[in-house]
Formats: sequence, structure tokens, C-alpha cells
Amino acid sequence: MNTLSPGVRWQLWIVACGFFMQSLDTTIVNTALPAIATSLNENPLHMHSVVVSYVLTVAVMLPVSGWLADRLGVRDIFTSAIVLFSVGSLFCAMATTLDQLVIARVLQGVGGAMMVPVGRLTVMKLVPREQYMAAMTFVTLPGQVGPLLGPALGGILVQYASWHWIFLINLPVGLIGATATLRLMSNFRLPPRRFDFIGFVLLAVGMATLTLALDGQRGLGISPLMLCLFILTGLFSLLFYLLHARHNEHALFSLKLFDNRLYAIGLLGSFTGRIGSGMLPFMVPIFLQVGLGFPPFHAGLMMIPMVLGNMGMKRIVVQIVNRFGYRNVLVGATISLSLVALLFPAVTLMKWERLLPVVLFLLGMVNAIRFSAMNTLTLKELPDSLASSGNSLLSIIMQLSMSIGVTIVGLLLGAFGHPSAAASPLAQQTFIYTWLCMAVVIILPALVFWHVPPDVSKNVVLDRRRRNS
Repeated sequence: MNTLSPGVRWQLWIVACGFFMQSLDTTIVNTALPAIATSLNENPLHMHSVVVSYVLTVAVMLPVSGWLADRLGVRDIFTSAIVLFSVGSLFCAMATTLDQLVIARVLQGVGGAMMVPVGRLTVMKLVPREQYMAAMTFVTLPGQVGPLLGPALGGILVQYASWHWIFLINLPVGLIGATATLRLMSNFRLPPRRFDFIGFVLLAVGMATLTLALDGQRGLGISPLMLCLFILTGLFSLLFYLLHARHNEHALFSLKLFDNRLYAIGLLGSFTGRIGSGMLPFMVPIFLQVGLGFPPFHAGLMMIPMVLGNMGMKRIVVQIVNRFGYRNVLVGATISLSLVALLFPAVTLMKWERLLPVVLFLLGMVNAIRFSAMNTLTLKELPDSLASSGNSLLSIIMQLSMSIGVTIVGLLLGAFGHPSAAASPLAQQTFIYTWLCMAVVIILPALVFWHVPPDVSKNVVLDRRRRNS
């Protein structure tokens, strides 16, 4: 019987609340970046630090969240995550400079690091492994209300009130989520294990320095000598972690994870794939407002077709993967996403802006298929003893790759950018060149997904109807 019990469904809805907060915040922030830049006297093309600071903090703090969830229980950590996320949102609203906003986003990231991955781990503990993909689809579908409301709500708040309200809106949602978590969620926990502090420091330093080095002189204004120092520090930190984790039973992430071929391919595919996908949520709102001159509210409304396409495909993505297989779906979706990215400069050159809702709808459809397949393929065949560690490492890779993607977009916009007015020919030229480069980055992971075995087991489709009792 594939119908979930009412108790399990309530807990899945609570996890969806955390996903809702994350998605609402992300879509509102992306839509509001040009307005925030104007308020803080910054260049809109250089606002990627607001996004990178958040996702990089999430990536760095994820190992701690997995260990805390095992030791203290997922309910307590999930509640703490919602509270921290809400407090960080309050400080974001109070920021008066870009540096203050970045620091507040770091605090928000600490909460975010414990929210979504702990929620994903809760789903893994609630349902059998063969139902994991369907359960995750069930959880993320209500969370799509956040992206649906976010762009339009962000546009309204920015255009008719103030950008500060895009963060204050998280406070009532956080209060409801924290209360429901304490009352309804089971406090799953695993036997306590020793925290690998040395491994954590090595990984954190490696990820942070390499990401900052990628921003380089253009983003941070650091000298070439300091840039080389960042790169060497990052590379040696990751190398020392590999030496540290070798034959170490208490390593933060066991190297035994990579003995599972499907996990290794899925992890590499998720990393390379999300670099390209991570560019899109940052690029699209800025393109609409700075490249095409849309007002914030109009730009927010234009994002709704993308969310509708995403929501529509999530209901049938399990059947699509079962019908065509993981390899064909991932390769096809990756190529399709690159082609959709090319439609943006094509629409701009042809002056066919009325076709943008169709392009955004297609973007949402392809992204939904790709994300669902990538997320579940990687963890599908991991044994229970490695599930928690594998889930945490996947979450780190997801956040790190999105951070790199946003950083690359910032570099491309800076490299092609011109100090020109919104919707001017020079501004549009900047975005056309950036879209072309992004399409190349997006299509490359197809080479990785081609190595997915063709005989990966199928997924169970959950019956969404309630039992008759």
C-alpha cells in the first residue's frame, strides 16, 4: 500500500514549510536586487555577493547540521534553523550598507544550512527508500508556493513599499513553522558520533577560499598575490582533507561513499549541473529589469510562468523518469536547458518580448525534471549506514555549485558590462553575451550524465488520495 499515513503526511508538510521559507526568500531577494542596489548606492551588476554570501555559508555550515541532527534530533535542529533564519531576515531588513546586508545574509545562511538538508534527512527517515523520490516530490510541491508568490510579492513590495519588507515577510512564516515543528514533528536521532572538527575546518577553508578566489580582482579587488594565496590555500586544504579522511572511520565524509558508482556519478553531475542551473535564478530577474527595463512588479509577474511550469512537471516527473530512465532524462533535460537559455538572447534580438512568458514556462518545466532526477539519483542506492553522510555531502555540493554559478554570472556581467542605462542597446548587449556563455556552461554536464547506468531501478509512485476508513 503506497498511501502515506496522516502522521507522516503532517511531518512532510512541516518539512515543506521550511522549503517554502527558503524558496520565498530566494525568489524575493533575486527580484529585489536592482532596487536594493539603488538604495545602497551600488551597481546592480555587482550585487551577486548578496546571493553568494548566503549560499556559501549554507555550504560551509552543512556538515555541522548533519552532526547536530544526529546528536540532538531533527525536530530540535529544524526548529533552531527556522528561528535563526528568521532572526537573520530581521537583520537583513535593518541593514543600511552592502556589508551589513552581506553579514546578515551569512546569519540567514547558518539557519538555512540546518533547514533544508535536515528536512531532506527527515523524509529519508519517514519513508522507505523506494518511495523517496515520490515523497520528496510531495514535499517540494507545496514549497513551490514560495516561488509562485515570491516574484510578484517581491515586485509589489519593492515598487509600492520598500525592499526591507521582502525580509520582514519571513517573520510570521517562521513563527508558524517553528510552532508546528515543536508540536508535530518526531525528534528522530541517531547514536551520537564524534564530530570531525579537523575535517570540517579543512573543507570549510577549502570551499570558502576557492569561491572567493573565483570572484578574484573584479569582485573583491584583491591583489594577484593574494589571489594566488587563496587558490593555493583552497587546493591544499582539500588535498589535506583527502589524506585526513583516508582510512579514517570518524571522517566527516567517508571516502567509502565513492565506492558507490551511482553516487559518484550523481555527485559529479549535481555539482556541474547546478553551476549552470544556479546562474538562472540570479540572472533572469536582473535581465528583465536592467536588460529589458521592466519595473520590479512586472519582472516579478514574469517569473510566475516559470514556477507554474515547475509545479506542473513535478506531478509527472516520476513517471517520466520511469518511462525513459535516469540517463536519457538527465542528458535530454541538460541539452534542453541549454537551448532554453539561448532563447533569451534570441527573444531580445528579435524584439519578441511577448514570448518571454513561454520561454520562462519552458525553463520551469525543464528545471523541474532535471532537479528531481539529479537529487534522487545520487542517494538512490546508498546503504542506510552512509545515507546521512551522503545526504550532507550532496547538500554541500548543491550549495557550493550554486555559489560558483552566481559568482560566474557576476564575473560575466562585469566582463561584458557597460555603464549604460537600463534597456539600452549596450545593456542588452551585455546580457546577450552573458546568456551565450551560460548556455555553454549549462550543456557541459550532459557528458557526465551520459555515464549513468541504463539499468537504475524505477521509483514508486505515491497514491495521493487518503485512505477510506
